[in-house]
Amino acid sequence: MAKVYCTSFDSKIGPIYVASTDNGICKVSIPKESKKDFFRWLAEHFDDDEVVENKSRNKEIIDQLARYFNGKLAKFSVPLDQIGSPFQQRVWKELGKIPYGSTITYKQLARRVGVPRGFRAVGRANGSNPLPIVVPCHRVIGHDGSLGGYGSGIKTKEFLLRLEGAIIL
Repeated sequence: MAKVYCTSFDSKIGPIYVASTDNGICKVSIPKESKKDFFRWLAEHFDDDEVVENKSRNKEIIDQLARYFNGKLAKFSVPLDQIGSPFQQRVWKELGKIPYGSTITYKQLARRVGVPRGFRAVGRANGSNPLPIVVPCHRVIGHDGSLGGYGSGIKTKEFLLRLEGAIIL
């Protein structure tokens, strides 16, 4: 039976919950998404008896996130186990191509995934990204340069973009 290994740790933006399978990281939950929401997502995708607490299995992602928050990591190298529809996965793959310290618009992202008028659908896929920060959905902004929305709040998105040097306000 497959196992899902989960744990939490404190970061510069607050508590972060992470989960991984033998294939890679499958869920990162940043503040504003509660512990309850994190475990609800796991329950939607895995059986309860598959989910176990295990910090050591998530050591690498915790280390990489800590280095990222300290400005010492620009690209994550942990294996991913992305769970989503084929369209969502296409969007998330493109998100992974946005360079550290850069931003693109939802419209640009829609063009990159081959649906030039589908920026709303792209926005929904972006918002359902189960691996925020690692798959950098925070690097997508509005066409007018506004930060737009972010599941963990605009202040967190602004913090991440400032950390990367993508915005100077």
